[in-house]
Amino acid sequence: MGAPMIAAAALNTRTGRKILIGASLAALLAVAFLLTPLIAVPFAVAGSIVSTTSAGSGAAPAVSGEWGFPLAGDYSKGRGFGYNPVQGCSYCSTDHQGYDMAQGCGATVYAAGPGEVITAGSYQGYGNAVRIDHGGEIVTLYGHMQWDSLRVTVGQAVTAGTPLGAEGNTGKSFGCHLHFEVRDSGTPVAPEPFMAARGLPLM
Repeated sequence: MGAPMIAAAALNTRTGRKILIGASLAALLAVAFLLTPLIAVPFAVAGSIVSTTSAGSGAAPAVSGEWGFPLAGDYSKGRGFGYNPVQGCSYCSTDHQGYDMAQGCGATVYAAGPGEVITAGSYQGYGNAVRIDHGGEIVTLYGHMQWDSLRVTVGQAVTAGTPLGAEGNTGKSFGCHLHFEVRDSGTPVAPEPFMAARGLPLM
């Protein structure tokens, strides 16, 4: 009697079926045991990459006293304050009234100091923007943020490091970046010396 005939005869008995099911389960467990490291290792590596990335993006900005940087971590510097024409941008002002900094679309923008939100939404050529009144005639402006990214509302009290929204490319913008502006008595002033005087030199 050949092997197929024996297997078919064994399937006709209760004991034969139990043996066949047991052998099949044992084989499946052995295969699963052998394949587990091959499946688990990529997920473990991916998990460590995600947690490292989220830890970096969730980092708080550097703070000195009551003031801090509007972005957390390293950033690329764009146009500084003053005469700064942009090649290929006809609507970009040559008299730049702020300081451009970028980490990439979607990077979190933070309040630079304590105060009250006086604008949260569309504002002139700045697109989606936030303005904060810090008292003493000092107002900071955070321009070109992504639509629907704002985390604050008008009248809300904030401190240095309060998340405001996400870096974007709205308004009269030329690529994703944050336009950080400081106004004293309504007049834009250079953010570089203003922040440096508070122990936070912009690079």
